[in-house]
Amino acid sequence: MSDNATAGRTTGAWRLAVYGGIGIFMFFVPITVGTQNAIPLDHLVTLLKTALGPALPYVIWLIIAAGTVLPFATGSWRQSRVKLVFALLNIVGLAVASMVVLGIGPDWFMGEDLAPFLFNAVAVNVGLLVPVGAVFLAMLVGYGLMEFVGVLLQRVMRPVWRTPGRSAVDAAASFVGSYSLGLLITDRVYRSGRYTGRESAIIAVGFSTVSVTFMVVIANTLDLMDIWLTYFFLTFFVTYAVTAILVRIPPLSRVPDDTFPGADPRPEEEITGNRLGHAWEEAARTLRAAPSLPRNVWVNFTDGLRMSMSILPSIMSVGTIGLVLAHSTPVFDLLAYVFVPFTWVVGLSDPVLAAKALSVGIAEVFLPATVAAGSEDLVLRLVVGVVSVSAIVFFSALVPCVLATRIPLTVGKLVVIWFQRVVLSVLVAGPLAYLLVGL
Repeated sequence: MSDNATAGRTTGAWRLAVYGGIGIFMFFVPITVGTQNAIPLDHLVTLLKTALGPALPYVIWLIIAAGTVLPFATGSWRQSRVKLVFALLNIVGLAVASMVVLGIGPDWFMGEDLAPFLFNAVAVNVGLLVPVGAVFLAMLVGYGLMEFVGVLLQRVMRPVWRTPGRSAVDAAASFVGSYSLGLLITDRVYRSGRYTGRESAIIAVGFSTVSVTFMVVIANTLDLMDIWLTYFFLTFFVTYAVTAILVRIPPLSRVPDDTFPGADPRPEEEITGNRLGHAWEEAARTLRAAPSLPRNVWVNFTDGLRMSMSILPSIMSVGTIGLVLAHSTPVFDLLAYVFVPFTWVVGLSDPVLAAKALSVGIAEVFLPATVAAGSEDLVLRLVVGVVSVSAIVFFSALVPCVLATRIPLTVGKLVVIWFQRVVLSVLVAGPLAYLLVGL
């Protein structure tokens, strides 16, 4: 091997180790700062919130305003009926955000569990987390780490979840980090030709649930912190087990297994020989084609900012509509009866209460915890806490996030997948919860 080749290989190994290591640290290594234990990315966002201070609501409002204007400025609202509907909903979202920022509106609407909750607890976090996280996303997925890990885990991911081995990093980041960042990773890899449409859809609605830090909020609300590890690992197992089932049935199994239009297909080869050697070869191939770090960071940051602009107006409009329906109409009381047979069959002490808690989860992931918080039954609270996370699909944020990407999923498919995930999660989590804490 020539000196130049050796130098290139060493340089590639250095970039893989350093950039990949920074990405892993930022997304996967919880550290304690003050009294808060979270991944470094969360701490960085918290620091940014503090630095922005009183200007923070106005920064988020500007992102929402830009996202509302953009479809009309570019003419993208004409591309489809769905885009037109969401362009109009964006106007509603901007109006709601303006009411929150200015502090005007009826008392019932400005309650802390409605419009201000969506703005302060959801829009602010997503609005900062996506573009900031995109900076470190460049290190996590752009310099060979996904390919290296993918070859090593190919024998697990493909037969169980029908996704390539490289999706292991994506799936872990999606579960541990945040649905918004997980979807950003998935969309980016799909558009680069490394996932097919079906694979990207599986990852989007199979692993992209709320962050571990938000799971702590749910656990606190349901008084589950005394069994935190049980709650976390049961949620992890149920989420992944349900996904393994759903990839084999419609609608996920019928999503076209095609590469993104115009992308250079980069399918993952089936490895049979020296797996570690092949892992390095795949990583080295990616490293040779990788842009410089500053360019990669800038491209990812601008992608993240555009995604925030697409997501936030929809969060404020669709999320508000969902919360108003949950608080002020019997829609979810009626929907709850669909789930009563399943909450009853697993033996929950109050199947109607559990069913109502699970039904409101399609509006906002936090609502099930508020409904079930008063129950004295630990098993019921645990099941509701697990299923609210494992259900993945909710209209206040996840649905707008998916629709802001190029992942081939429609609103109708997302609703069907939500129903499937709730039912299967109850049937899997119920018996396990009794086994772990109810006996």
